Amino acid sequence: MCNACKTIPSPTDDRVNEVAMRLLTTINEAGLALMISLGHRAGLFDALAASPDVRSDQLAKSAGLNERYVREWLGAMVTADVVLYDPQEQTYTLDPAYALVLPKGAEANMSAMFQFVPVLAGVESELVNVFEHGGGVPYESFERFHEVMAEESDNTVVSCLTDQILPLVPGLTEKLTAGIDVLDAGCGSGHALCTLARAFPNSRFTGFDLCQEAVDAAITHATAKGLTNIRFESRDLSAMGADAQFDLVTAFDIVHDQCDPAGVLTNIRNALRPGATFLMQDIRASSKLENNLDHPIGPFLYTISTMHCLTVSLAQGGAGLGTVWGEELAVEMLSDAGFANISVNQLPHDIMNNWYVSTRA
Repeated sequence: MCNACKTIPSPTDDRVNEVAMRLLTTINEAGLALMISLGHRAGLFDALAASPDVRSDQLAKSAGLNERYVREWLGAMVTADVVLYDPQEQTYTLDPAYALVLPKGAEANMSAMFQFVPVLAGVESELVNVFEHGGGVPYESFERFHEVMAEESDNTVVSCLTDQILPLVPGLTEKLTAGIDVLDAGCGSGHALCTLARAFPNSRFTGFDLCQEAVDAAITHATAKGLTNIRFESRDLSAMGADAQFDLVTAFDIVHDQCDPAGVLTNIRNALRPGATFLMQDIRASSKLENNLDHPIGPFLYTISTMHCLTVSLAQGGAGLGTVWGEELAVEMLSDAGFANISVNQLPHDIMNNWYVSTRA
């Protein structure tokens, strides 16, 4: 039966009330997301974790902030059940469970990712325009995107790079210890590559990124750490021009953003020596919408795709794969680009990413 011929039943009053309550919850959670981002940037969660049972003026002083703004922010945190409030003493305490995931120093920090909400919201008007007229929103329209991505990468990649990610490739740690040539394609601010360069002084590390701002930040980062076995260069991955120079190429969450992802994968393949390894991080999802219905962060993935990954590719006249290009298409494109021995791996703590390991055929 055609869709136009289907009879869609009218919603019951209970269903309408259910939807209305969900939308009320959503607007509250959206407000909380903004307040978490703000609290993260202002250092308020760290200050709260360090000083339980604190008054708003004491908290403002310890964080170096304006008390009136801090007090209003605390109102949002208390009504969202993130911060506990004693009305008699007028003191505030970060809920012990949230204290394990919101301060910057928390082992499982989750507050950093909430910065994506205001970053994406900042281009809403430009997105409305491209919805109407086509095209895309260019990368430079996204304020602080490199900074936020670098911090998120610290949590999802850098923190577990040497002890969990590298062991996905048998023998790789030993090769890095002995000394090999490594390229990070789309290196961003260079945090991951600097971590590897410091851990493996006998290996030689190169980072390519199209954005000069990111490259400058990476150079500054490497210089501050006194690393001499690393270099960064502004280079378009679609015209990389590196032939059989590397024993390992990494690409952390960058392929689906590219104007020409198929061409980038082919260039990465060509940059590897025969039999060398490509380690690619990308979003853990299916290429088919129907397989993502139960994805724990499905709505967020499609949101960040619509508001960033898809549009920055289309802004360049690109393929527009989007964030949720999916495992099936990723494996197919790796094979088409000339990679063999393709495996798809996950890490127990990471619900967001797949880790693809392959070799140059």
